[in-house]
Amino acid sequence: MLIESDRQPEQASSRTIVAAGDYYLGSVQSGQTLRILDIEGNQAADTLFYSAQDPAERYSVTDTIREQGNVYLTTGSVLRSLRNTPMLEIVADTCGRHDTLGGACASESNTVRYDLEKRCMHSCRDSWMLAITEHPEYGIGKRDIGHNINFFMNVPVTEAGGLTFEDGISAPGKYVELTALMDVFVLVSNCPQLNNPCNGFNPTPIEVLVWDN
Repeated sequence: MLIESDRQPEQASSRTIVAAGDYYLGSVQSGQTLRILDIEGNQAADTLFYSAQDPAERYSVTDTIREQGNVYLTTGSVLRSLRNTPMLEIVADTCGRHDTLGGACASESNTVRYDLEKRCMHSCRDSWMLAITEHPEYGIGKRDIGHNINFFMNVPVTEAGGLTFEDGISAPGKYVELTALMDVFVLVSNCPQLNNPCNGFNPTPIEVLVWDN
């Protein structure tokens, strides 16, 4: 559902530009609102959420899909943890839908999908691993890197039950906003993928904004 926000960027408590292929790791307190902004359009933001009280409690695609009865995310979707606890709610969305099935690019998937020579290409999993290595204070370990949300990414489900990676449905200035229902850590890889249409074959920056209410 397309819903615009009345929050103004100049009133945000924090604003961070995340370069293509870089990561964002930060905390959002209960009641605060997070916006992920697709600055130039057709970018994919691979995102993980964790309970700030216990990072072992993290976003669960299974619980989220089961409770909402829809494989896509948009305004009104409540993201749930693997303990079936509400973590965040999408309160505004100008893109329309977001993928929660396609997963993140990694050395292994680049090799399988594309070619052995793509094995060493930069991937979202690389960005996440770098983030948690550089910031041990968050208490997130390798075993906590699980299934993610691909904000702005277009991954239709085929009639046969498979997945296809298609041109993005986002555009410059599109965004998604989520209000935290618990204190959370947010880990974003601004996807460096060059081999499928999710980034228009041209990764670009995103912006992460946080409001106090």
